[in-house]
Amino acid sequence: MKAVVTIIGKDNIGIISKFSTVLAKENVNILDINQTVMQEYFTMIMLVDLDMMKIKFSDLQNKLTEAGKQISMTVRIQHEDIFNTMYEV
Repeated sequence: MKAVVTIIGKDNIGIISKFSTVLAKENVNILDINQTVMQEYFTMIMLVDLDMMKIKFSDLQNKLTEAGKQISMTVRIQHEDIFNTMYEV
């Protein structure tokens, strides 16, 4: 199963490291990543593979949210099928 993770907030040092560490600790693989900085705002979207994940989806969601709060970032994770359904034309 795959999921889409989005992260938004003011640019800081170590953002990618912060979230990739959370994912790696739970055995979640980053399949694709795109990030950009628009003026002082950082945005990142990742496609991740949850097949080897060691915890429940809701627990991963909580860990990512907590990591985001620690550095004042907004984080959202959605199952890929839900994400795709939301953006169908």
